[in-house]
Order: sequence, then C-alpha cells, then structure tokens
Amino acid sequence: MMTLHQESLPPATGAWREGDPPGRRQWYGRPTPLALEAGGQLPGVQLAFETWGRLAPDASNAVLALHALTGDSHVAGPAGPGHPTPGWWDGLVGPGRALDPDRWFIVAPNVLGGCQGSTGPSSRTADGRRWGGDFPFLTQRDQVAAEAGLADALGIDRWALVIGGSMGGMRALEWAVTHPERTGALLLLATAASASAEQIAWADVQTRAIRSDAYWLGGHYHDTGHGPQGGLGLARSIAHVTYRSEPELQVRFGRAPQGTEDPWNGGRYQVGSYLGHHAAKLVRRFDAGSYVVLSEAMNSHDIGRGRGGVRAALRRVSADTLVAGVGSDRLYPPAQQAELAAGIPGADGLRLIESPYGHDGFLIEVEQVAALVRELLAGRRTGRESDRPGGAVTGRGGDREEG
Repeated sequence: MMTLHQESLPPATGAWREGDPPGRRQWYGRPTPLALEAGGQLPGVQLAFETWGRLAPDASNAVLALHALTGDSHVAGPAGPGHPTPGWWDGLVGPGRALDPDRWFIVAPNVLGGCQGSTGPSSRTADGRRWGGDFPFLTQRDQVAAEAGLADALGIDRWALVIGGSMGGMRALEWAVTHPERTGALLLLATAASASAEQIAWADVQTRAIRSDAYWLGGHYHDTGHGPQGGLGLARSIAHVTYRSEPELQVRFGRAPQGTEDPWNGGRYQVGSYLGHHAAKLVRRFDAGSYVVLSEAMNSHDIGRGRGGVRAALRRVSADTLVAGVGSDRLYPPAQQAELAAGIPGADGLRLIESPYGHDGFLIEVEQVAALVRELLAGRRTGRESDRPGGAVTGRGGDREEG
C-alpha cells in the first residue's frame, strides 16, 4: 500500500517558486517595510494577485475576494501552468455570473504569509536565503495592511464589495473595521468575530503535527530536498474532518472498506482513503511553513483586540452587510455568524446556506453564495423570506476542499 512519503511529491514544498510559470498572477511590491502588530517589521513584502474585468474610471466597481486557509489568488479559471488547481470560486466569477467581469473589477490577492506568490516562509530574504522558520508572526491586521497597500497601488479608494469565507471572512471583517470608509458592502461567510477555544485547539493539533515531522527542521527545510509532507498531510486530514459534516461522511462512506482492503489486516476504510487523497493533493500545492504561519494568524483573530471588545469593534462597520453561515458547519457554527449579524449595524438577519457539506458549504454551494452577492450588489436587503437564498445545491462539487 502506497504511503504519503512514497508518492511522487515536491522535494520539500508545494509552494510557487521563482522561475515557475506565473499563470495569471501579477505582483505588488510594497515600497517600505510593513510594521507588524506583534512588533518588528517585514521587509520586501510582495503580494501575488489576479484580476478579472476592468477598473471603472472612477474606480467604483472594484470587488475584493479573499481566500481561505489553503486558497490562493486563483478564484476563477482552469488549472494549468502556474495554477495547480482550478478556481476555488469558479462558478462565482465570469460572464453572466454574480461577479461578472463585464461589470465588476475583481481583485483576489494571495494572502501575506501564503505560498502561491506572496511573501511567506518559502520566500527569499534580501540575502537570498529562505525565510523558513525565521518568518515573523503575522496577524489578520498585518495581512489587511498589506492588502490596503495593494488597493492603493491599484487606485482603489473604496471597494464596492469585500467578500470572504472562513479565514477570508476574518480578513473581510478586518477590512470593514479597520477601513470602514473603504468598504462599501460586506459579505461574511462561515467566519467569526474571534477565534474560539475549539478552533484554536484544532489548529494547535495541526501545527503540532507539522512541527513533529522529522523533516520540519525548525521550519528550515525548503532547500534540503525533503519537507515535512507527512506532518502537513496529517494536519490536512485532521482539518478536513472538521470541514465536513458527520452525516455527509456517514452517507458517503459509512463503514465500508477501501476496495478489497481489509481494515482488520492493515487495510483502510473508505473514509481514511478519502482523507489520504486530500492530504496528498495538498502537499503537492502548499507549503508546511505557510500552513503554520496562517493557522497561527487565524488563532490570533479577535476583532475586538485593542478596540474595546467585539461589540465596540463591530459597531465601527458602516458597510451594507450580509452574514451567512452553513447550517451543518461544526467548525464555524452559525451561532458565531449570528453574533456578527447582531453586532454589525448595517447587517441583515443571519442567512443560512443549506448544505450537507459542513464548513466547506461556503465553497460548494456557489449558487446560494451567488444569490447573496447579487442581493448585496443590487442594494436589496429587505430581509423577506422570499429574498433569502435557500435549498441545497446537491450533487455539485462534493469533493471541493476548504481554501
């Protein structure tokens, strides 16, 4: 039976590297070091980003789309050179879709600390070495500060819409609180005002799995020829269980063995094979150091830090806002989105995305997300039941993974 280490994997990391095909990426280089919330500065900041459409002369049609933990700038489009996976919200962006490039200018940056073109642990420092384990601690506010520089460089003073789910929703919320004058409308999906103890616990287990890998080497593995793929794969398997719902896993897999394998004699159950498949996919396209940095940034998320608490921070939001949760989400349960909807002055009541897929529903149920986008961009938030998106989109993208 083939193990993760025996499969054909990148020598140390799945990160995009200098010399790889750029794909649709463009780059923004920050002209000055970025002051970090935890102290110190990060020099040489670059953000990879992609755009769709054309910016209006008055820059009034700009939309910021923010990805989740293992996402990147490739919101829409096929896999190909430079892009290991298809667009993670492919059904949302395109002609005739909710974010139509003929009308909107859509910008999607790869988050600071990521590994698909933006500055992160796999990037080189000014002296040519990889940051590795010396990469500084980041918070969501640092990441938004970098994105604000990108917006300035693009000539965008105010976003018509900022949209994000999960980690992307954390950054979208930070945008609306830090820069209320620059956030026209806000769509928050499957996210929270602050990371909960349970969310921190799940992330802690995952980062410890990576750091316990013999090839972690304190984060300085990038040029050694072998990275901590086993630890990263285990972290992904743990995470993937939290991204789906128990009923969905039961219906899909139950107790069935994988093919002719016998679980009583070293074989796998189908659900274990499924988790291993997604783990192997991730290590081919992601970096373990970025997984740690971004997970710790998510753990730091607290919109009320230094702002008088969550309630006071949420009152700063002036954007026309919709907040949606996934009814079956056990990682970011709807109660967390209800807190956001109740605390943001411009928010409508909590919307629920109907889905059997758990947390991943915000990526899979594209038609329901698209209805929310259209409602916000049309200025329609009546709160009537007939206006609310409903009904699961079944049989679509059931294997799509968070980020």
